[in-house]
Amino acid sequence: MGSANGRKSIFITGAASGMGRETARLFHSKGWFVGAFDQNGEGLKALEAELGADNCLIRRLDVTDKLDYEKAIAEFGAATDGKMDILFNNAGIGAGGFFDEQPFEDILKVVQVNFVGVLNGIHSAIGLLKATPGSLCFTTSSSSATYGMPGIAVYSATKHAVKGLTEALSIEFRRHGVRAADVLPGLIDTPILPPEAVKNAPKDGMFRAIPPMEVAKVVWEAYSSDKLHWYVPPELSELDKAAGNMPEVVREQIATTGPIAKMIADAQAKSNG
Repeated sequence: MGSANGRKSIFITGAASGMGRETARLFHSKGWFVGAFDQNGEGLKALEAELGADNCLIRRLDVTDKLDYEKAIAEFGAATDGKMDILFNNAGIGAGGFFDEQPFEDILKVVQVNFVGVLNGIHSAIGLLKATPGSLCFTTSSSSATYGMPGIAVYSATKHAVKGLTEALSIEFRRHGVRAADVLPGLIDTPILPPEAVKNAPKDGMFRAIPPMEVAKVVWEAYSSDKLHWYVPPELSELDKAAGNMPEVVREQIATTGPIAKMIADAQAKSNG
Protein backbone atom coordinates (compact mmCIF):
# COMPACT_ATOMS: atom_id res chain seq x y z
CA MET A 1 0.00 0.00 0.00
CA GLY A 2 1.35 3.39 -0.98
CA SER A 3 1.43 6.46 1.21
CA ALA A 4 0.50 9.98 0.17
CA ASN A 5 3.49 11.50 2.00
CA GLY A 6 1.93 14.94 1.98
CA ARG A 7 0.61 14.81 -1.58
CA LYS A 8 -2.93 15.82 -2.43
CA SER A 9 -5.22 12.83 -2.73
CA ILE A 10 -8.27 11.68 -4.65
CA PHE A 11 -10.59 8.74 -3.86
CA ILE A 12 -12.14 7.32 -7.05
CA THR A 13 -14.84 4.68 -7.36
CA GLY A 14 -15.31 2.85 -10.64
CA ALA A 15 -11.57 3.37 -11.16
CA ALA A 16 -10.74 0.18 -13.05
CA SER A 17 -12.01 1.42 -16.41
CA GLY A 18 -13.52 4.30 -18.34
CA MET A 19 -13.85 7.73 -16.75
CA GLY A 20 -12.54 6.59 -13.38
CA ARG A 21 -9.40 5.06 -14.87
CA GLU A 22 -8.66 8.13 -16.98
CA THR A 23 -9.15 10.34 -13.93
CA ALA A 24 -6.69 8.21 -11.96
CA ARG A 25 -4.15 8.53 -14.75
CA LEU A 26 -4.57 12.29 -15.05
CA PHE A 27 -4.29 13.02 -11.34
CA HIS A 28 -1.29 10.72 -11.04
CA SER A 29 0.38 12.72 -13.82
CA LYS A 30 -0.25 15.87 -11.74
CA GLY A 31 1.54 14.38 -8.74
CA TRP A 32 -1.50 13.36 -6.70
CA PHE A 33 -1.90 10.22 -4.60
CA VAL A 34 -4.70 8.09 -6.05
CA GLY A 35 -7.12 5.84 -4.23
CA ALA A 36 -8.62 3.52 -6.86
CA PHE A 37 -11.66 1.41 -5.93
CA ASP A 38 -13.77 -0.95 -8.02
CA GLN A 39 -15.29 -4.42 -8.16
CA ASN A 40 -12.89 -5.30 -11.01
CA GLY A 41 -9.81 -6.59 -9.24
CA GLU A 42 -7.85 -7.35 -12.41
CA GLY A 43 -8.46 -3.86 -13.75
CA LEU A 44 -7.23 -2.38 -10.48
CA LYS A 45 -4.05 -4.47 -10.55
CA ALA A 46 -3.32 -3.27 -14.08
CA LEU A 47 -3.85 0.32 -12.96
CA GLU A 48 -1.54 -0.16 -9.98
CA ALA A 49 1.17 -1.52 -12.27
CA GLU A 50 0.82 1.57 -14.45
CA LEU A 51 0.77 4.17 -11.66
CA GLY A 52 3.27 2.49 -9.34
CA ALA A 53 2.40 0.90 -6.01
CA ASP A 54 3.89 3.83 -4.07
CA ASN A 55 1.58 6.28 -5.78
CA CYS A 56 -1.78 4.65 -5.20
CA LEU A 57 -3.98 2.54 -3.00
CA ILE A 58 -6.10 -0.03 -4.82
CA ARG A 59 -8.90 -2.04 -3.25
CA ARG A 60 -11.96 -3.99 -4.30
CA LEU A 61 -15.04 -2.14 -3.11
CA ASP A 62 -18.76 -2.85 -3.24
CA VAL A 63 -20.22 0.66 -3.08
CA THR A 64 -23.61 -0.74 -2.03
CA ASP A 65 -22.08 -2.13 1.18
CA LYS A 66 -21.83 0.70 3.74
CA LEU A 67 -19.55 -1.26 6.07
CA ASP A 68 -17.19 -2.14 3.23
CA TYR A 69 -17.17 1.51 2.17
CA GLU A 70 -16.27 2.64 5.68
CA LYS A 71 -13.37 0.18 5.76
CA ALA A 72 -12.11 1.48 2.41
CA ILE A 73 -12.30 5.07 3.67
CA ALA A 74 -10.37 4.10 6.82
CA GLU A 75 -7.61 2.48 4.74
CA PHE A 76 -7.42 5.54 2.51
CA GLY A 77 -7.28 7.86 5.52
CA ALA A 78 -4.46 5.82 7.01
CA ALA A 79 -2.45 6.38 3.82
CA THR A 80 -3.23 10.13 3.61
CA ASP A 81 -2.88 11.15 7.25
CA GLY A 82 -6.63 11.61 7.54
CA LYS A 83 -7.07 13.81 4.47
CA MET A 84 -9.05 13.62 1.24
CA ASP A 85 -8.89 16.44 -1.28
CA ILE A 86 -11.45 14.94 -3.68
CA LEU A 87 -14.06 12.25 -3.31
CA PHE A 88 -15.03 11.20 -6.84
CA ASN A 89 -18.22 9.14 -6.69
CA ASN A 90 -18.02 7.69 -10.17
CA ALA A 91 -19.12 4.05 -9.97
CA GLY A 92 -22.32 3.32 -11.85
CA ILE A 93 -24.18 0.70 -13.84
CA GLY A 94 -26.86 0.87 -16.52
CA ALA A 95 -29.78 -1.28 -17.56
CA GLY A 96 -31.72 -0.60 -20.74
CA GLY A 97 -35.23 -1.49 -21.79
CA PHE A 98 -38.81 -0.55 -21.01
CA PHE A 99 -39.47 -0.14 -17.28
CA ASP A 100 -42.46 -2.50 -17.23
CA GLU A 101 -40.44 -5.26 -18.94
CA GLN A 102 -37.46 -5.24 -16.58
CA PRO A 103 -37.10 -7.63 -13.62
CA PHE A 104 -37.58 -5.65 -10.44
CA GLU A 105 -34.32 -6.96 -8.97
CA ASP A 106 -32.46 -5.39 -11.92
CA ILE A 107 -34.20 -2.08 -11.24
CA LEU A 108 -33.20 -2.15 -7.58
CA LYS A 109 -29.59 -2.99 -8.43
CA VAL A 110 -29.32 0.18 -10.52
CA VAL A 111 -30.73 2.21 -7.62
CA GLN A 112 -28.38 0.56 -5.13
CA VAL A 113 -25.22 1.19 -7.15
CA ASN A 114 -26.00 4.56 -8.71
CA PHE A 115 -27.67 6.32 -5.82
CA VAL A 116 -27.31 4.38 -2.58
CA GLY A 117 -23.64 3.86 -3.46
CA VAL A 118 -23.22 7.63 -3.70
CA LEU A 119 -24.96 8.14 -0.36
CA ASN A 120 -22.69 5.52 1.20
CA GLY A 121 -19.61 7.23 -0.20
CA ILE A 122 -20.43 10.76 0.90
CA HIS A 123 -21.65 9.72 4.34
CA SER A 124 -18.53 7.60 4.90
CA ALA A 125 -16.02 10.15 3.56
CA ILE A 126 -17.38 13.40 4.96
CA GLY A 127 -15.07 13.23 7.98
CA LEU A 128 -11.94 13.20 5.79
CA LEU A 129 -13.37 15.90 3.52
CA LYS A 130 -14.11 18.14 6.51
CA ALA A 131 -10.53 17.64 7.74
CA THR A 132 -9.09 18.80 4.40
CA PRO A 133 -9.09 22.51 3.48
CA GLY A 134 -10.55 23.19 0.02
CA SER A 135 -11.88 19.65 -0.44
CA LEU A 136 -14.39 18.69 -3.12
CA CYS A 137 -17.20 16.12 -3.12
CA PHE A 138 -17.62 15.35 -6.82
CA THR A 139 -20.12 12.92 -8.32
CA THR A 140 -20.91 11.53 -11.76
CA SER A 141 -24.45 12.39 -12.76
CA SER A 142 -25.50 12.14 -16.42
CA SER A 143 -26.99 13.98 -19.37
CA SER A 144 -30.05 11.82 -18.59
CA ALA A 145 -30.47 14.01 -15.50
CA THR A 146 -31.51 16.87 -17.78
CA TYR A 147 -34.73 15.10 -18.79
CA GLY A 148 -36.02 11.64 -17.85
CA MET A 149 -34.90 9.36 -20.67
CA PRO A 150 -37.11 6.48 -21.86
CA GLY A 151 -35.31 3.20 -22.27
CA ILE A 152 -33.12 3.99 -19.26
CA ALA A 153 -35.82 5.34 -16.96
CA VAL A 154 -34.42 4.09 -13.65
CA TYR A 155 -30.83 4.97 -14.55
CA SER A 156 -32.08 8.44 -15.45
CA ALA A 157 -34.00 8.70 -12.19
CA THR A 158 -30.90 7.85 -10.13
CA LYS A 159 -28.93 10.51 -11.95
CA HIS A 160 -31.65 13.09 -11.29
CA ALA A 161 -31.35 12.10 -7.63
CA VAL A 162 -27.57 12.57 -7.72
CA LYS A 163 -27.99 16.02 -9.27
CA GLY A 164 -30.52 17.10 -6.65
CA LEU A 165 -28.41 15.73 -3.82
CA THR A 166 -25.36 17.58 -5.12
CA GLU A 167 -27.26 20.87 -5.28
CA ALA A 168 -28.45 20.50 -1.68
CA LEU A 169 -25.07 19.41 -0.30
CA SER A 170 -23.29 22.24 -2.10
CA ILE A 171 -25.15 24.50 0.32
CA GLU A 172 -25.15 22.29 3.42
CA PHE A 173 -21.43 21.53 3.26
CA ARG A 174 -20.46 25.20 3.13
CA ARG A 175 -20.49 25.20 6.90
CA HIS A 176 -17.57 22.76 6.74
CA GLY A 177 -15.68 24.46 3.91
CA VAL A 178 -16.40 21.46 1.63
CA ARG A 179 -17.59 22.03 -1.94
CA ALA A 180 -19.96 19.74 -3.85
CA ALA A 181 -20.34 19.52 -7.63
CA ASP A 182 -21.17 17.00 -10.34
CA VAL A 183 -20.48 16.14 -13.96
CA LEU A 184 -23.24 15.43 -16.45
CA PRO A 185 -21.61 13.46 -19.28
CA GLY A 186 -23.32 12.73 -22.56
CA LEU A 187 -22.30 9.75 -24.67
CA ILE A 188 -18.93 8.71 -23.27
CA ASP A 189 -17.04 5.85 -24.92
CA THR A 190 -16.80 3.54 -21.90
CA PRO A 191 -17.60 -0.15 -21.18
CA ILE A 192 -21.02 0.80 -19.76
CA LEU A 193 -22.21 1.50 -23.31
CA PRO A 194 -23.07 -1.25 -25.77
CA PRO A 195 -20.67 -1.19 -28.76
CA GLU A 196 -23.46 -0.32 -31.20
CA ALA A 197 -24.26 2.86 -29.23
CA VAL A 198 -20.83 4.30 -29.89
CA LYS A 199 -20.74 2.97 -33.45
CA ASN A 200 -24.06 4.59 -34.32
CA ALA A 201 -23.41 7.87 -32.49
CA PRO A 202 -23.49 11.08 -34.56
CA LYS A 203 -20.13 12.54 -35.55
CA ASP A 204 -20.99 15.93 -34.11
CA GLY A 205 -23.55 17.54 -31.82
CA MET A 206 -24.17 17.14 -28.12
CA PHE A 207 -24.60 13.35 -28.34
CA ARG A 208 -21.40 12.59 -30.21
CA ALA A 209 -19.16 9.94 -28.65
CA ILE A 210 -16.56 11.54 -26.39
CA PRO A 211 -13.37 10.00 -24.94
CA PRO A 212 -13.48 9.45 -21.16
CA MET A 213 -10.39 11.63 -20.70
CA GLU A 214 -12.62 14.65 -21.35
CA VAL A 215 -14.49 13.85 -18.14
CA ALA A 216 -11.21 13.41 -16.27
CA LYS A 217 -10.17 16.90 -17.38
CA VAL A 218 -13.40 18.27 -15.94
CA VAL A 219 -12.68 16.66 -12.56
CA TRP A 220 -9.31 18.39 -12.60
CA GLU A 221 -10.85 21.76 -13.47
CA ALA A 222 -13.58 21.37 -10.87
CA TYR A 223 -11.06 21.17 -8.04
CA SER A 224 -10.07 24.80 -8.67
CA SER A 225 -13.61 26.06 -9.24
CA ASP A 226 -16.85 26.75 -7.43
CA LYS A 227 -18.94 25.72 -10.47
CA LEU A 228 -21.81 23.40 -9.58
CA HIS A 229 -22.75 21.46 -12.74
CA TRP A 230 -20.21 20.44 -15.38
CA TYR A 231 -21.57 19.34 -18.76
CA VAL A 232 -19.55 17.15 -21.13
CA PRO A 233 -19.83 18.38 -23.82
CA PRO A 234 -20.71 21.92 -22.60
CA GLU A 235 -23.64 22.33 -25.00
CA LEU A 236 -25.63 19.81 -22.96
CA SER A 237 -26.40 22.71 -20.66
CA GLU A 238 -28.78 23.98 -23.33
CA LEU A 239 -30.76 20.74 -23.12
CA ASP A 240 -30.98 21.18 -19.36
CA LYS A 241 -32.34 24.70 -19.80
CA ALA A 242 -34.87 23.59 -22.41
CA ALA A 243 -36.05 20.71 -20.24
CA GLY A 244 -36.64 23.10 -17.35
CA ASN A 245 -38.39 25.78 -19.40
CA MET A 246 -40.28 23.66 -21.94
CA PRO A 247 -40.62 20.08 -20.65
CA GLU A 248 -43.56 19.23 -22.91
CA VAL A 249 -41.67 20.35 -26.00
CA VAL A 250 -38.63 18.30 -25.03
CA ARG A 251 -40.90 15.32 -24.30
CA GLU A 252 -42.33 15.41 -27.82
CA GLN A 253 -38.92 15.82 -29.43
CA ILE A 254 -37.58 12.78 -27.61
CA ALA A 255 -40.69 10.72 -28.31
CA THR A 256 -40.88 11.46 -32.03
CA THR A 257 -37.28 11.72 -33.23
CA GLY A 258 -34.07 9.73 -33.02
CA PRO A 259 -33.38 6.26 -31.61
CA ILE A 260 -35.98 6.47 -28.83
CA ALA A 261 -38.78 7.02 -31.35
CA LYS A 262 -37.54 4.01 -33.35
CA MET A 263 -37.39 1.85 -30.23
CA ILE A 264 -40.99 2.72 -29.35
CA ALA A 265 -42.19 2.22 -32.92
CA ASP A 266 -40.48 -1.16 -33.16
CA ALA A 267 -42.04 -2.26 -29.89
CA GLN A 268 -45.50 -1.17 -31.01
CA ALA A 269 -45.09 -2.96 -34.32
CA LYS A 270 -44.03 -6.12 -32.51
CA SER A 271 -47.02 -6.00 -30.15
CA ASN A 272 -49.40 -5.39 -33.06
CA GLY A 273 -47.86 -8.14 -35.15
